[in-house]
This record gives sequence, structure tokens and C-alpha cells, in this order.
Amino acid sequence: MTKAALDYSKIQTLPELWPILAERYGDLGALSDPHRPDLPTDTFQSLSQKIQQFACGLQQIGVLPESKVAFFADNSSRWLVADQGIMAAGAVNVVRSATADPQELGYIFANSDSSVLIIETAEAFTRLAPALPPDRPIEALVVIFGEPPADFAGPSFTFEQILEKGTTQSLEETARARSSLATLLYTSGTTGKPKGVMLTHENLIHQLRAIPTILQPDPGDRALSILPTWHAYERTCEYFLLSRGCGLIYTNKRSFKTDLKKYSPAFMVGVPRLWELIYEGVQKQFRDHKPSLRRLISFFFSVSQRYIKARRIVQGLDVENLSPSAGEQFFAQIQTLLLGPIHALGDRLVYKQVRDGVGGNIGTLVSGGGALAKHVDDFFEVINITVVVGYGLTETSPVVTIRRYDHNLKGSSGRPLPETEVKIRDLDTGEILPTGKRGLVLLKGPQIMAGYYKLPEATAKAIDPDGWFDSGDLGWQTPQGDLVLTGRAKDTIVLSNGENIEPQPIEDACARSPYVDQIMLVGQDQKSIGALIVPNVDALQQWAAENQQPLNLPNLPTTDLGDLASASIRQLYKTELTREVKNRPGFRPDDRIGPFELVGEPFTIENGLLTQTLKVKRPRVYERYRDIIDEMFD
Repeated sequence: MTKAALDYSKIQTLPELWPILAERYGDLGALSDPHRPDLPTDTFQSLSQKIQQFACGLQQIGVLPESKVAFFADNSSRWLVADQGIMAAGAVNVVRSATADPQELGYIFANSDSSVLIIETAEAFTRLAPALPPDRPIEALVVIFGEPPADFAGPSFTFEQILEKGTTQSLEETARARSSLATLLYTSGTTGKPKGVMLTHENLIHQLRAIPTILQPDPGDRALSILPTWHAYERTCEYFLLSRGCGLIYTNKRSFKTDLKKYSPAFMVGVPRLWELIYEGVQKQFRDHKPSLRRLISFFFSVSQRYIKARRIVQGLDVENLSPSAGEQFFAQIQTLLLGPIHALGDRLVYKQVRDGVGGNIGTLVSGGGALAKHVDDFFEVINITVVVGYGLTETSPVVTIRRYDHNLKGSSGRPLPETEVKIRDLDTGEILPTGKRGLVLLKGPQIMAGYYKLPEATAKAIDPDGWFDSGDLGWQTPQGDLVLTGRAKDTIVLSNGENIEPQPIEDACARSPYVDQIMLVGQDQKSIGALIVPNVDALQQWAAENQQPLNLPNLPTTDLGDLASASIRQLYKTELTREVKNRPGFRPDDRIGPFELVGEPFTIENGLLTQTLKVKRPRVYERYRDIIDEMFD
């Protein structure tokens, strides 16, 4: 079933979209929450109706146009109802996870000038209450699941009560322009106080009209949702997919691999760490096979790696060789002819089994929130699962570039969306650089934020008078306009010899080793770079068995690494790191990793070392392991 494109020129605010979608898609499934069996599946018709009722209910409890409503909750089908209900009531929502640090949530509530609080549960409110500012009372409290806390003295309501109130009268329409504020999204605050990113309705609507030039799902397609739904990346993707008539199925970290196979979604939006987990899961299954079968699988993957490399050169899609000579083109064509049949045999014997294990008929994986490691990108191309990588930040609503199906340049973050410009500036001179030269990535377009809330100086620092936003990312552009990211300017490690090291590409290369679960480079002002490594204990156990070296391997997390600190283990890691770094494209002697230490605690969201989109919080990790790092370089 196909539908004519929506006319976004007639939509001034995002909530105006839902009655249109109800009319277009009616009884098609919109939101499904299978891990909350008490929640019914919403059709587009019922979703639009609930949004309208929730907005009416909010107006009746005193939510005023342009007022701020703090909304602290996590993934569920009710999240979107509340999110769009707040906007439909004419208010601005201030979103964050209910499990975030209470002090952070208290700061956000006060800084945003919120007057109403919508929170996931009474238990979440109890955790938050001591951190709420006494000089900013809560005028009304709404609880998404369950009853309000008994000790809250002010007006309080359940989700169901707000919906019920919304059935008693019509929504009071509020005239709002596209330039009006839609939401406040606070940055993670890993290097200071969180900043409120002001996104307008125009910012969000631009994404809905621009992304379909690249991704065109069909009505009735299913998409699996796992990222924090309040995060700019997941949130915008949900708006986009729903605007095309797709149904969203909510999953979680514990169930997403099972749900991939169960629902075979046409789309799944995720971050690099999710695809790494799938890759690592497949590698673990391979390690469990008999040695003879492992050798056969390794042979097929080795041939397929050479095949896809040659195919990229033929197609002009090799980021390491964008202008191959006629001889290189000819040799690559010969390789594709010779290796193609072996790759096809590998697909029948091995890769099809892998695809079946992660969903069988899964469609497109949409990756964002960070650069995708080369070996993971290669893996999905070999097994014939399409991955399109996009790039953006909270401040850009977030998508600014994305890879195309017909120009899926591996290693890049794709070309700019319509109405979007990218340029590269020299870090030292400030001059604009030509294609192929690395520098600071500047962005411009309708999706750039209105600014940081109540922070005019920070806004002026981030966005120049001509509207160019300083992304803080480093990268370069190909002659075809693809953006290739190389790291974060603030993450650059400067060695004592003055050499600049961008950690992410080296970390991605080291993560190819089956014995490395997570890694973070360190070494500012040192003679060489060093590394903190979270070991892959399963892979080490297999290595120990095959090499007849009994090991006292701990169950992570632990501070006692047992035999992981032994000489043989350290030599194994030294060999692995040296090989993977030297095999990295563009290797330089300063890329070599000198000292390293194995740490027994994985980087997780729960211990504060990962963001909600599973990126390492480098300053937090550094502080946690400051003593180990100091000893490492002593």
C-alpha cells in the first residue's frame, strides 16, 4: 500500500500530523508494546484520539500555552501519547529518562522553568523528590504507570485520569508558528551542567520532509524500537517512521535479539554498540563450533572480505580509494568474477544462517549516534544486511547526513539531507578547507537548534552570525559530498611530541580482536597512547582451553582480575593490539598502543560510564580510573 507524499507546507506544528495520519492509515497498527501486555496495540486512529484526549486533559489541569512541562519517563507506547499531548496542548515538554541521576533531573526541572511534572511511576518520583528545588513547587503531577505517590500534597493524576478528563470537552486550539519552541532536550552534562537544547517545530518538521528523500518505508512496515525514546535520534526516527505509516514495536536490551527474529522488522534504528553486540554474538556462536567448521567459516569470511573490497572499487564506493586507476578497476573486476561464486556459496552455507539468526527477512538497519567500526560495517555487508549510517547531534534535531541505498559509501556518514550544508574548517587558521582535507565539521540548515535555553553566550559560541553550527566533530568530505568523520575535537589526545591522536578509529580497530569487549585510549601529554581494556571473558576462556592454560577467570564486574593480569594474558593482548592497530588504514607509528591495563568492570549505563545511546563517557571513565592511568604511565 502506497500513499501520496504528505504536504508539510500545511502543517505548522508537529501535533497537527496525527489527525492526518489517522485519516490516511486508520486501523493500521501504530504502536505495540509486547513486553507490557497490559497495554493495547494502538492503531493510527486510536493514537490520534489518545493524543487529543491527553492534550485536553492537560489543559483542564492548568497546563498553559508555552509553559514548560517536565516529562521524565522511559520507553513505552504511552510515552508518545504524553509527548505529543503536551505539544498539542500548546506547551513545551522537557524530556529525560526517569532513571537519570535525581540531582540532574532536579536541576533540569528548575533550569527549564517547569511547573508541571509528568513522571513514569510513583517510585521514580520518590527517588526524585529530595532533589527537587524547594523554591519551584509542582503545580500538578501526572504518573504514567500506577497511582500517584500518597505523600504528594498537590494535585496529582494518573495517565488514565488525564485521558478521562480529555473526553469531557474539546481541545482549546492554540495558534503556534513553526518557529515556536516544541521541546527542550538537555545534553548529558558529562563535562559540566546540562544545557537545554531548544528544538522548534520547524526543526522537527524539516526531518520529516527531508529523510524520505533517502528512506522510503511503506505503510504497514514494522520497525523495532530500542533506544531511549526521549533521545533526539530515536525520537525523530519514530516521528518519521510513523509519518510513513510504519508500526513501532518496543523492545529492550534483554529481548531485542529475540524480537529481531520474531518480528523481522523492515527497519531497526540503533547505535553502533547494538550492531557490535550482534556481531559479537555471532562471533561467539562461531567460536562454539568444532575447529574444522570454524576454519571453513573463517575461509568464507576471508574470501568475502576480499570480494566486497573489490566490489566497492568497481562501484566507486571504496572510501580508502575513491579514485582508482584503470588498472585497479580492471583488477578489481577480475577479483569480483573469481571470488563472486565463493562468496555466493558462503552466503548459502553460512551467511543465510546468520541472517536467519537475527531475523531472517530483516530489512534496513539505521545506525547513528556515533561512527560505525569498519569491521562491523564490513560484517553486515558480507552477510547481506543493509546498514545505512547517519550523522547528527541533539543540536541538529538530529540528522544532517545519511548514506543512500544507491551510494552506500562504507566508512562515511553519507551526504547532507536536503536544505543542509556541510563545510570543513581548519582548526588553526579558521579557513574553509577543500575536499579531502580534515578539519572541524560545520553544519547549516533548518534542523539547527534555536539555541541553548537561557544561555546566550553558549549559543553564540556554538552558532555563528551566519547560522553555521560548530559540531565539535572532526572529519573530511569526499569529492561526491560524503562526510567522513574521524573523531571529536575534544577527544583528541595530544602526545608530548605534539602529535594529535584521534582515539575512535584506533579503538574501533582494536575492537576487532575477539578478546576486547570495550576499550578507551588515554595518554594526554604522554610519550605514547595507552589503553583501558574491558576483556571478553568468553573468548579468553576458549583461548585458555585451546592453549591448555588453566586460568582463574573472574565473573565481571570485579576488582580482582585473577589470572587476567598474568604474563601470558598480557602478551596475548599486546600481540592483538599491535596487529589490529598496524592493520588499520592510515597507520602511523604514533598510533601504537604502549602501556595498557585490563579493568574488571564493563562500561555500562548503570555505572554511569555509558550514555543512554551507549557511547563511552570519556571524562567519567578517566576519573574512575585516574589512579590506574597514572600508574600505567609511571
